[in-house]
Amino acid sequence: MLNSPWARFYSNSCCLCCHVRTGTIILGVWYLIINSVVLLILLSALTDPDQYHLTSAELGGEFEFMDDANMCIATAISLLMILICAMATYGAYKQHAAWIIPFFCYQIFDFALNTLVAISVLVYPSTIQDYLRQLPTNFPYKEEIMSVNPTCLVVIILLFISIILAFKGYLISCVWNCYRYINGRNNSDVLVYITTNDTAVLLPPYDDPVNGAAKDPPPPYVSA
Repeated sequence: MLNSPWARFYSNSCCLCCHVRTGTIILGVWYLIINSVVLLILLSALTDPDQYHLTSAELGGEFEFMDDANMCIATAISLLMILICAMATYGAYKQHAAWIIPFFCYQIFDFALNTLVAISVLVYPSTIQDYLRQLPTNFPYKEEIMSVNPTCLVVIILLFISIILAFKGYLISCVWNCYRYINGRNNSDVLVYITTNDTAVLLPPYDDPVNGAAKDPPPPYVSA
C-alpha cells in the first residue's frame, strides 16, 4: 500500500493504453531519433560550412548565426543527449531503474527552462516585440505576427507554453512512474529471493520433562 501523498498520481499506464515501461521506451527512442537527426545536420554543417552559414547581412543583425565554436558545443550537447536517451531506453527495457535517472533529470531541467520562459513572458511582455524586431526580414509571417495586438499575442504565447508545459509534465510523470515501477519490482524480487533462501531456524536448548536434564535442540528446520 502506498502511503505517500503523491501516491494518487502513481499509475502503471500512460497515454490511456500502454504500460509506463513501454511508454518510456517509446519516449526514449523518439528523443534518440530526434537528437540523431540533429547530430547529422550539425555534422553536415561542420563538413560543409558554406551551406549553413548565414551572414549578419542575411540576418539583419550584428552577429553570425552559427560559428565553429557554437557548432562544436551543439554537437557535444547532441552526443550527450543521445547517450542519455539510449541509457533511458536500455534502462526501461532491461529494468535498470538507475539508468533512467539522467533522462528524468533532463526532463526536469527542460521543464524548468520552459517555466522560466513563461514567467519572463508574463513579467516582461514587451520582450516579445523586441524579439520579433530582431528576426530576419525574410522570416515567414513576421509582419503578420507583429501586426497582432500585443496583449492578444502575449495571451496566445502563454496559452501555447502552458499546453507544452502540461504535456511535458505528463511525460515527466510517465518516466517517474516507470522508475518507481521498476524500482519497486526489483525490491520485491530481492525480498522474494531472501525469503526463499532462508535456510535455517535455530532453536535454543530445552529441558527434558522426563529426565530433568538439558538436551540439545533438534536439528534446524530447513525451508523449501
